[in-house]
Amino acid sequence: MAAKKVLVTGIGGNVGQGIIRNIRSMPYEISVVGTNIIDFSSGNYLCDVFYKVPYAYDSNYISEIIDIVKKEKIDLIIPSTDYELYYLSVNASTIPCKIAASLTDAAKIYLDKYESWLHHQKYEIPFATSCEPSHYKNEFKKCIVKPKKGRGSRGLHIDPADFSLFSDEEYMVQEMHVGEEITTAFYVTQTNKLHGCITLVRSLENGTTSLCKVSSKYDPLILPILEKMIEHAPIIGSANLQSIATADGRVIPFEVNCRISGTNSIRSNFGFKDVQYTIQEFLFNEAPDVPIVRPGVAVRVLLDVIYPDQTDYTDLKDNSVKNYIF
Repeated sequence: MAAKKVLVTGIGGNVGQGIIRNIRSMPYEISVVGTNIIDFSSGNYLCDVFYKVPYAYDSNYISEIIDIVKKEKIDLIIPSTDYELYYLSVNASTIPCKIAASLTDAAKIYLDKYESWLHHQKYEIPFATSCEPSHYKNEFKKCIVKPKKGRGSRGLHIDPADFSLFSDEEYMVQEMHVGEEITTAFYVTQTNKLHGCITLVRSLENGTTSLCKVSSKYDPLILPILEKMIEHAPIIGSANLQSIATADGRVIPFEVNCRISGTNSIRSNFGFKDVQYTIQEFLFNEAPDVPIVRPGVAVRVLLDVIYPDQTDYTDLKDNSVKNYIF
């Protein structure tokens, strides 16, 4: 049987790179085509084939993706960024392959953090209280101003002095809670069932998990939240709930990523293999393996991809160029 072909987007970031490393660890014959908005990044060496693409919200993004799918005979697209997931979901009917993405309603709700708050408020699902800057009346002891859409942890402002600097169109104000920051990855099957979850207590550097440990301490509080989220939005596949666990015993979600998240390479080593579940369900039409989560601690380190005897980045498109990790 010919190797399956999977297109992984956003291979310049840790999410996309983790997805590909997980794919490489599986006992399947899979060729990986990667895309990114720049020609060369630290993820190129992981790809069998690479293409530069526009931003997901550009008018020609979908047409270029369709061209790649047809040219490379792609079987499955796994998006690694929020915007790509949303636009791929919206245009799924025009793309001639499977897409590992939630349905458009869920992708839209969780692309926008303020829409996430309104949705959770409507269905009485816990979420950090939020409002638009023009409506903020200093009602929070501590607050954080953040962009409504995208940007990871960029563009954050804690207790700013002047809220008039932030437009309602682009920003939101959210009550800031103190406690342990936790990230919960969960997987929803195509039959709309919660397949399992894993929670990591984590520390961040530049918006990315740098140190984490597996914890089941908060499961009794998190599981009802996940079940209610799944009941009220068409989440499919892997997603991620970010929360604060307070000293008084509450879990307060403050953000949802409706896609595979950045700790996928860590959690697969602790028994929660959501990239593998994605491949099993979407690519091979198999029932995903049952998660068997075990304790563990992980720390991230910086490594180098070395291309010996090269004089420029121009031709370093994929793994056909000799390289090694140091």
